[in-house]
Amino acid sequence: MNIGFIGLGVMGRPMAEHLIDAGHTLHLSRVKESSQHLVTKGGRAASSAKAVAEASDIVILMLPDTPDVEAVLFGADGVASGLSAGKLVIDMSSIAPVATKGFARRIEALGCAYLDAPVSGGEVGAKAASLTIMVGGTDKAFERARPLFETMGKNITLVGSVGDGQTAKVANQIIVGLTIEAVAEALLFAKRAGADPAKVRSALMGGFAASRILEVHGERMVKGTFEPGFRIRLHRKDMTLAVDAARALDLALPNTAATQQLMNAAIANGDGERDHSALIRTLDLLAGGSR
Repeated sequence: MNIGFIGLGVMGRPMAEHLIDAGHTLHLSRVKESSQHLVTKGGRAASSAKAVAEASDIVILMLPDTPDVEAVLFGADGVASGLSAGKLVIDMSSIAPVATKGFARRIEALGCAYLDAPVSGGEVGAKAASLTIMVGGTDKAFERARPLFETMGKNITLVGSVGDGQTAKVANQIIVGLTIEAVAEALLFAKRAGADPAKVRSALMGGFAASRILEVHGERMVKGTFEPGFRIRLHRKDMTLAVDAARALDLALPNTAATQQLMNAAIANGDGERDHSALIRTLDLLAGGSR
């Protein structure tokens, strides 16, 4: 397929590379030194988001936050100004569900289709092409994009209409964030009570408390290795999306809000660029620990 890809960050670079390796023609925006290898492999650097849209039948976005998506879509020389009827825009960023619905309406008014398709799996999943992809949009648009999703991920679900993919991603991030916080509390408790956190974690992995987060992030907490798979700063953004959406729905999410505040404290203490498992450092500080 003839594809545009905008957002060549930690996640976007390997996702775009998988598409090139699968034989698709990729038009790339904002090619930097870290993504120059994509051009070497056959990707085509474009001068603007508008130029990407003009050259492509399908445009994929993988950007940090809601304002970034809005600017790339509708700003000067943005995607919308380069679209023509029949094209498809796929936003794989993790952004606000309500804003997503508004963006979709504006793109659809141009005679184009729109999917929101946020992902879960982090950098590891992006590199392994094993991402979970949660999609919102029409059946027709989903089937058109399915071969691309299957190149980048494994667990691919059409959740519902536009915006429902983002809602699923927010729900995912609530579960992940609260579970990381619970594992951090448990291992910190074990340490302060005089037990070996590594052995406690090993024991828990054989019981009902076992989880992928206890396995992977618990090991990072025990070893104190917090190189980012997914940064606290980015997870805080997702938790803020959850808190904001809950307020709009008059919905109480007390533990989500509390975990968001812990992430605020982690960022204030200089841990924003560490892996989200480093939340245990913030809990340790609250318990009188030191760096």
